[in-house]
Amino acid sequence: MMKLKKVVCHLLLSIFIIGSLTSFFIPVENIQVRIFAHLKVVSFQMNVNRGTYKVMADGNVISDCSVGENYRFSLHGDSLDFYKNDVLTGVYKYIKFFSDDGGELKFKLIDPERKVRLYQDNISFSVSEGFMRLLNEVDLDNYIAGVTEAEAGSRSALEFYKVQSILARTFALAHINKHITEGFSLCDQVHCQAYLGKPRDQNIFRAIEVTKGKVVVDENLNLINAAFHSNSGGQTANSEDVWGSRTTYLKSIRDTFSIRMPNATWERRMLTDDWLSYLKLKHNFPTDNWEAKEAALSFKQDYRKVYLECNNSRVPLKNVRQDLQLKSTFFNIQKLSSDSVLFTGRGYGHGLGMCQEGAMRMVKMGYNYTQVLNFYYQNIQLIDLHKLNFFKDE
Repeated sequence: MMKLKKVVCHLLLSIFIIGSLTSFFIPVENIQVRIFAHLKVVSFQMNVNRGTYKVMADGNVISDCSVGENYRFSLHGDSLDFYKNDVLTGVYKYIKFFSDDGGELKFKLIDPERKVRLYQDNISFSVSEGFMRLLNEVDLDNYIAGVTEAEAGSRSALEFYKVQSILARTFALAHINKHITEGFSLCDQVHCQAYLGKPRDQNIFRAIEVTKGKVVVDENLNLINAAFHSNSGGQTANSEDVWGSRTTYLKSIRDTFSIRMPNATWERRMLTDDWLSYLKLKHNFPTDNWEAKEAALSFKQDYRKVYLECNNSRVPLKNVRQDLQLKSTFFNIQKLSSDSVLFTGRGYGHGLGMCQEGAMRMVKMGYNYTQVLNFYYQNIQLIDLHKLNFFKDE
């Protein structure tokens, strides 16, 4: 009976994507990503950069597309004006460019104006809340390639791209339904993962091919929350100190690889009165008390702390970082004079998970991508989704 139950459950799992994919894994081939999600798009132009496309408008195929033809789209109430080679061909509510041969589209926003981007696979256009909604229906690996460059930059080492692509894949699959109620999977902003279309560095595609299907899971075979940041300043953070929830894999570690990298240190000057007023008004910190005032003007972190505190009063450092737009919570404060204080900080970002600059340093020193992942994430496993076959009893 138990064997039959396992077979039935496995068949069901092969058909459906379950929730956030943190307990069961189903290979996903392509996803819907909303592009230019933060902009109020009114018009844009586009042309086929590679391959062939067909155009579907309001449910009907209306045109074939090839390299060299230009297309322009403008907002028209709740519809779209569709121009082909500067000739208006129709007004439609929904338009989709789709390709069967791995096509590529060159995309240029006109209003608001933005630089040219390349998008692979299919793109659809409609109107939502008075502006255009643009969706890139893209092969998962092509999406991961775009995220890897947007999050890690270009001209990095192949081994580092392997690390970043695995984390991007893990994050994408763990959050595949983040925008499901809005009709797509993910957006192209840091709210999900930064995505700017096809990357320029071909090393990224090589890295993705080598690590195809690989994701990071915790000791219970759940996809991890693949957090990363620019620089740890010498020590990463605990998840409970930043997010308020404990994990087995986002643990604070000493990170010497991040030291002496570009974002390892920073400084910020501030008027003493402004700093004390901020603490008093925003956090009700008793700066009129001599002891509390001294604690605020001579704060030191030899290791990462969570609060600036004195007696029974404490201020969350993550709130200070956000309110004052500091690079990290890992900082000291010293009084320069009667009217100013100096923040001397370490690191850039929330400090959770992989330090990108530290990982780059590790790769340069000869560490491979699995060693990097196991250094920055504790109690993890690297698993190939396409070969994983297991059943998890309740």
